[in-house]
Amino acid sequence: GVVLFNHTADTARELLKQVDIALHRAKQDGKNRLRFFDPSLQEEVKTRLSLVDDLRHAEERGELQLHYQAVVDASGKILGVEALLRWQHPERGMVSPAVFVPLAEQSNLILPIGDWVLRVACEQLAQWAGDPIRADWTVAVNVSARQLLEDDFVDKVRQTLASTGAIPYRLRLELTESMLQRDVGQTISKMRLLKSLGIRFALDDFGTGYSAMSYLKNLPLDQLKIDKAFVRDMCGNASGIAIVRTILSLAENLQLSVVAEGIESREQFDLLCEYGCHAFQGYLFSQPAADTSEWSSHRVVPSEGGDVLPTQNT
Repeated sequence: GVVLFNHTADTARELLKQVDIALHRAKQDGKNRLRFFDPSLQEEVKTRLSLVDDLRHAEERGELQLHYQAVVDASGKILGVEALLRWQHPERGMVSPAVFVPLAEQSNLILPIGDWVLRVACEQLAQWAGDPIRADWTVAVNVSARQLLEDDFVDKVRQTLASTGAIPYRLRLELTESMLQRDVGQTISKMRLLKSLGIRFALDDFGTGYSAMSYLKNLPLDQLKIDKAFVRDMCGNASGIAIVRTILSLAENLQLSVVAEGIESREQFDLLCEYGCHAFQGYLFSQPAADTSEWSSHRVVPSEGGDVLPTQNT
């Protein structure tokens, strides 16, 4: 980290602070880097600290929300939903998860926020249990590596299920391949304990890493989710098609279900159906929404033109 100065009015303390900011950026960008201080870097740090402070109080202020995106079968029947965290900031508006989730991870706020997400999702599951149409829906919840590696994570999940009355086998916890790079033995042990309660597991963004292949046979999984990058690359791309078909074949041999994520076009949907995929998620069917009441009596089916077409659910 480097700061340039010449007859500057900045104090030594301020100069050291600036060079530390440049050093932090150099570390962020990778090893063996050189970064010069720029005033914009200081603004980034101020913005980050301000966001972290606001995020620390977001739950108590009622600013966190869960939105739900439908997972459907080939006929458009809703099988379940994925719970997606949103932050409605009073001044900044809707803050992108790509911005605030990494901040939550870095500041350990992901732990209380993750507890909140799990509780609200389980409360929703319990509420839907009394609805004849939505009683069979599953709710998928993303779990961070920090949550999973907490000593009391299994107990927290057990207590949340008990306090909310949610049916365990309707809850699906989603892990990512990157999580398997940390203490995979402990991860598998906790997964098995949770599986004994009836909870199901999905491996999210499958195919984006390399660690999962060596552990796949030992992981107590129920589902693989094909990453949207592979879905996006299918059309007109022989390599993309080969990867998707390989994942579908692998899942079939391992007796795992598959959800294809990020479907945005009818062409992608038709190809996935042709290759034997049976569950789908993406903007072609529904955008994430806080209110799912309009789904309660409808299934969602993509129209020929690629737009979402509601039809009566029978």
